[in-house]
Amino acid sequence: MGWIYLSVAIVFEIVGTTAMKMSDGMTRLGPGVTVVACYAVAFAMLAQALKTMEVGIAYAVWSAVGTAVVAVIGVALFGESASPMKLAGIALIVAGVVSLRLAESGAP
Repeated sequence: MGWIYLSVAIVFEIVGTTAMKMSDGMTRLGPGVTVVACYAVAFAMLAQALKTMEVGIAYAVWSAVGTAVVAVIGVALFGESASPMKLAGIALIVAGVVSLRLAESGAP
């Protein structure tokens, strides 16, 4: 169940961060309210996930997946750069998350 809570937390964190970009420095009401609401749900779900997960694994996955997905959203929606170095970094983040997941499941 911890992985489900963590997944929901990550989705809300991603939506909240995207809304933060759209809020124009928290000066636009709609996106600003979305930021606050999404982060509230994200932290509540992360807290639930931590009941059954190691904090190091949960936080590493939370931050890595959020970072990678938000970087892709930045490129796709906001026209941010997609340099080979940035793409390689995203790939390394994904590889790190996969290795953490495998380590938690008991893989050698």
